[in-house]
Order: sequence, then C-alpha cells, then structure tokens
Amino acid sequence: MPVTTPIVQFGTSRFLQAHADLFFSEGTPKGAVTVVQSSGDPSRAARLGALADPAGYPVLIRGMQDGEVVDEERQVTSVKRTLSTAADWAELARVITEEAEAILSNTGDSGYDPKPADTAAAPEQAMSYPAKLFHLLKARQAAGKAPLTIFPMELIPDNGHVLKARVLEIAAQQGAGAALTGWLDDCLWANSLVDRIVSAPLDPVGAVAEPYALWAIEAQPGLAAPVAHPAVQVVEKLETIERLKLHILNLGHTAMAAFWQEAGADPDAIVRDLLDGPVGARLAAVMEAEVMPGFAARGMETAPPSPSWPPRGPG
Repeated sequence: MPVTTPIVQFGTSRFLQAHADLFFSEGTPKGAVTVVQSSGDPSRAARLGALADPAGYPVLIRGMQDGEVVDEERQVTSVKRTLSTAADWAELARVITEEAEAILSNTGDSGYDPKPADTAAAPEQAMSYPAKLFHLLKARQAAGKAPLTIFPMELIPDNGHVLKARVLEIAAQQGAGAALTGWLDDCLWANSLVDRIVSAPLDPVGAVAEPYALWAIEAQPGLAAPVAHPAVQVVEKLETIERLKLHILNLGHTAMAAFWQEAGADPDAIVRDLLDGPVGARLAAVMEAEVMPGFAARGMETAPPSPSWPPRGPG
C-alpha cells in the first residue's frame, strides 16, 4: 500500500538528517516525509536511495548534556520517499497537490537568490527554490486544494516573511490572478530559527551530531508545530532566541576560535579544555564586559544564562 507523506522537505543535507528528520522519527505523531533534492546533483543519487531505506539510517549523538557524556545511536525512519526536481517533477507536483500538509526547506543562505530562469512560464530545473515552490503551489491551488503551512529553515532573519515575499514577487512576474495570489497569501509562512551542530556525515547517509538541538517557530494564528518533540518550540517572538544564539553562542564560538589561534592554535585542543583554561577566562570576560550589558540595554538581562556559562561545543 502506498505511503502518504504529509511533510515535503526540500533539502537532503546532513543537518536536516540529524535535525527535522530525526524529530519526525522520534516525535508525536510520527512524521512521514518525502525528501526532495532541488539541486539535481547526480552525485547525490546514492544519498537519495539510502535516505528512504525502510530500515532507516543512523544518527550518532555525541557530546555532553547536563554534565554527562552522551554517545548513542538513533535510527531515523521518517523518510518514506525521495524525489528530485530534475527527474521527478510530475510526481513531486502530485505529492504536493494530493498529500502535502506542510513544506519545509533548508536550501542554503543563497537559496532564495533570483535566477534568470525564474521568469520562465513553466518549471525549469535552473530556477531558484522560490520559483520552483511557486509552480508547485500554483498546481495545488489549481486543483482546488487547501493552502499549506510552509516552514523555511534557512538561516535568514524572518525567513518565512522573506520566502513569502519572494514567492509573491514571482507570482506577480508570472501574471498570477487574484485567486492564486490570495491563496498564496492564505498559506501560513512560518518564521523559524534552527540550531544543531552536525559535525560529520556518515556514508552513504546519516550524521554525527551534538545532543543540543532547537527548532524555534514564531507563533501566528492557525499555526501549529509540525511535530511534538522536546527540541521543537513555538514561541511568541524569535528575537530573544535569536539574540541568545547570535550574541552568546555564535559570538562565543568566534571569540573562542580567535583566542585559541592567538594562544598558538594547538591542533589537538578540544572545547572543554579550552574553556577550562585561559581561553575560557578571556571568553568569560568578554561575556561580562560586552555581551551582558547589551542584553541589559534591551531589558533582557534575565534572558541569558550566567556570564560564566560557556558556549557549547563538541568534546
């Protein structure tokens, strides 16, 4: 009996393998996913085949959590089908029209950039992701189906708003009528922020990842989380989480790397040891003198952890 996949995912990266696909496999309800390769890269054919193996694929969770060493293997079984926009457009359009309830994507920070082919009247492989998405949604609307919830996961501020604006821009260029434009506007375009360090791929598919993971989704009327999982949160606003990530985690990683290089860049150093030594002391001083005052200036002094809290890292 054919499997119905309410979730259609654009992107095959090891990040998605160890993030959303794992959440759909572990959470409630169990998710069934069609994974779509939008690049058309033939070198990734083996990855596509392995992703949909009924036995699943492994994700190795390694690192520290709550002061304890974590080293475990989890099996991801949420991916039920894989397609390519280059070779399977008709089937992809059918899945989007007949099965999909939600679309998620992680096509890279440049994935929304316009391409010359975006102005073509019919779908082309050379189109950007937003242009391909427009044509797929257009087919669904023409079939009389309900609007979808769309979860972009690209690391772009207000990614839902940005993707929606780009799709509506393409719709205008294509001469879309009021009915289609209104239908696109009725889709729920979610802003989200994702986080997980995925340190290495496995062959032919799977990944090594740290224990910490986050998929934060900004609330809006009618929107529900696509899966109930400890790493998935619906929040009123993403600003606090974005500032914590950028000004503590990302800034901390950048500063730590710089201090490590200044200290001689020991190639065998691991994060835990660096944070226990002079590098960690310098990093704590930066947090105390520069980062925490910035939070205080925005009335967010209670949002961050203690200034002595170190950025995460493997090892």
